[in-house]
Amino acid sequence: MLTFGITSPLWLMVLSVGLSTAAREGDVRLVGGKLSSEGRVEVYHSGTWGTVCDDSWDLAEAQVVCRQLRFPGAQSVALGATYGQGSGNIWLDDMDCKGTETSLSSCRFKGWGITDCSHSEDAGVVCERNSAGNDDRLFPVDHSLGLSEDLGALFDSGRGCDLTIAVRSPEGDPDEETVCAHRLVLSLNPDASFFNHTQGSKNLMVEVGRDCRPYVTPFLRYLYTRQIDISASSARCFHKLASDLGVKRLRDEAGQLFGLLLPEDASFRTPASLYEYAALLASPAWAELSRHALAALLSRSDVAVPSEAALLRGVESWIREQGNSSGLEGEAALLRLVRFPMIPAEQLYELEFTSDLYKRHAELYSAGMLRGFQFNALTLAQLRRHLNTGGEEFSPRIYTGDPWSLTINSTDYGRRQYHHYGYDRYGGYYSNSRSFSTPVHSSAIFQTRTVSWAASVFQSRQECSNSGFWCDSVPAVRLSSSSGLGDLGSSVRFSNRVLVACGGDYVFHVQDFKNNLAIIPTNSSVGQTYPCYEDAYTYRFVVRPKYALQLPPTPIPTPHN
Repeated sequence: MLTFGITSPLWLMVLSVGLSTAAREGDVRLVGGKLSSEGRVEVYHSGTWGTVCDDSWDLAEAQVVCRQLRFPGAQSVALGATYGQGSGNIWLDDMDCKGTETSLSSCRFKGWGITDCSHSEDAGVVCERNSAGNDDRLFPVDHSLGLSEDLGALFDSGRGCDLTIAVRSPEGDPDEETVCAHRLVLSLNPDASFFNHTQGSKNLMVEVGRDCRPYVTPFLRYLYTRQIDISASSARCFHKLASDLGVKRLRDEAGQLFGLLLPEDASFRTPASLYEYAALLASPAWAELSRHALAALLSRSDVAVPSEAALLRGVESWIREQGNSSGLEGEAALLRLVRFPMIPAEQLYELEFTSDLYKRHAELYSAGMLRGFQFNALTLAQLRRHLNTGGEEFSPRIYTGDPWSLTINSTDYGRRQYHHYGYDRYGGYYSNSRSFSTPVHSSAIFQTRTVSWAASVFQSRQECSNSGFWCDSVPAVRLSSSSGLGDLGSSVRFSNRVLVACGGDYVFHVQDFKNNLAIIPTNSSVGQTYPCYEDAYTYRFVVRPKYALQLPPTPIPTPHN
């Protein structure tokens, strides 16, 4: 008889498993198909199953779903509720998968439950099946559901610790806090890179600012469970702890949440959000952002700022406020995230004379300015041939400055009764409609070629009906071009947005348009980025032109039998 001398309680804990087969966060399933390998895609989140919108749904997303379900791969995608309409939540929309992710929820998407879709757009997939007689499909037996909870209980109990982590403050507090941990558990976490420096020692010293010391214990517990609750008051400390100790996944998550939670931060003179980037630039908290938090914000396209030049000035201001603490390479890493091609040519030319950081980073500025001049002066065909256009540098953010945006206030609606017929002085058909024009593209070669836009706000379904279409709910907004692009129709794409401000103070929702229409969620519906309890909304329509820089793939001929 074989016996195993397992004496460590840690091993017993790691090897213990739960017997529950309940669905877990992020699980997927296929519903409504005739075969187990096809159906409507549903994902499990917050205790309920929900569907996925077919916007941007393609083979890369299908590959992720099929492999997550242990099929060899994806055969095709199914759009428009091919496998029937689901019910309840539409959890995911605008999916952006590379095709290599291990789960659908690890792909990029708008956010849980943020969508402008209906269940008539539920996405589906057809997965590949092994040929008959050669079925090597794996059927997983997964009893790991309780492992995270078990490891959390192990951390809380302090049993079997073999590592002491001492926490002290740089302010020189005499009190030193100690936390006991388990070397084996920490070594299993690939993000716990700081642990590699202990080199077999039984003690580890961590220096943490006085204000962040209360969050050290839940931070260490996260390394056991991979779960943590982050609030407006704790986001900055968790981000700093994760940044200082090299825990990349938590750092990135906290960096995103840091921006999303800014409206709840009482240190702001005016509530601001990730999208209200202009307010953030002017906020006293701007200079207090960590370099990693700033980099996380700069890497995004869904931030609103008057212009890319204004954003560059904000980055330069942040660098000046930090003195030399970031180092030349740290400064350069931030400046590289500025999208120089999105800056007009005349403003690019002035940088050499107006930027006090130009001499310190002359090579970086010169390279960025060159790409900017090329983007402004070359045709689309030349850009495709000679520039590497695959990065975010050539994608616009949400630019709210002239001439790319127009604002309509809900307080203007009272005048509608006097303008039922004809045009009003704002250039719209009625007081809830305005017109404006923008260049076809931000490139200098298109500044004299314009597109006319009509922006409208609808407060009732009757108003929608009077305009010739149906609104599922109100308020709704519409942005449509009243002049075509002509020969540029296949070269320029528009990814327009509407920013909705609450009482004119802060942006509580950002929405894209589908078929020129956007439905604005209310407090009685789901999907608001932040709740707004006032009736006075301000709608800012933002036009975002973008070159179709990547050539469409060449269709593969279908063989005929």
